[in-house]
Amino acid sequence: MDWINAIMQGILVGGLYALFAAGLSLIFGVMRLVNIAHGDFIVAGSYLAWSIVHATGLNPLVSLVLVIPIAAVFGYVLQMVIFNHTLGKDILPPLLVSFGLSVILQNGLLQIFTADSRKLDAGALETASFSLLPGVSLGHFPLLMFATSVAVIAGLQYMFYRTSLGRAFRATSDDKEVALLMGLDNRKVYAAAMALCMAVVALAGVFLAIRSNFDPFMGPGRLIFGFEAVIIGGLGNLWGTLVGGVILGVAQGIGAEIDPGWQVLAGHIAFLLVLAFRPRGLFPRMN
Repeated sequence: MDWINAIMQGILVGGLYALFAAGLSLIFGVMRLVNIAHGDFIVAGSYLAWSIVHATGLNPLVSLVLVIPIAAVFGYVLQMVIFNHTLGKDILPPLLVSFGLSVILQNGLLQIFTADSRKLDAGALETASFSLLPGVSLGHFPLLMFATSVAVIAGLQYMFYRTSLGRAFRATSDDKEVALLMGLDNRKVYAAAMALCMAVVALAGVFLAIRSNFDPFMGPGRLIFGFEAVIIGGLGNLWGTLVGGVILGVAQGIGAEIDPGWQVLAGHIAFLLVLAFRPRGLFPRMN
């Protein structure tokens, strides 16, 4: 039962990794931007939630009603003020800008909040669980995290293929020159995509802060998990991103069951194996 328990816990953790990856997949799919600062934005979302909770006394999950809109507005402004001026045929300028933002965010958070690790307290929800099988228990919070991840990806999928905003995203991604001729303002379309990405990032940041301690320098690690989930699932495939997160989580769970020191390494090995046999991921949709 220990192995089954490890696999089940890995599947649920995979939901969080899918949330890390969904924003990356969205931004890369719409504007081909590889955002090096993505993991640091997740950690910044954790600190934003921590600040709001300590200022207002709200439950961490209730704080999402403030954290998500603030993050979305920040994303819109960030895209309009900084990233839109760097996008072009050369992918290097936005890459360097996002790297610079990563460094600034890490040092800014260190200056404001110090290097002490912090955590959000969600009360009894964190420890509540039920027994699925003898020796296999599922926590309410991990289940909530996984269900939220599925709902977010389903929502993004619906938005992409059933709404006018999704059509604008796809048109701009396919050919931004033609989209511009058809009356779409590429700058605003990109800003809307970044706002949506930051809303997902804020959600991931709050779940991360409830699940574990966080500090100013753990962003790059979250970025790697997000990248690995995106690559395993296949670029441009949101449901593939969920599958990639689950595979990564299960690999880490099995690795931890073999030896706690193998937890992270097992995830990286799973990622390399997928790359070796399916370089474009398991369910690629983007050339």
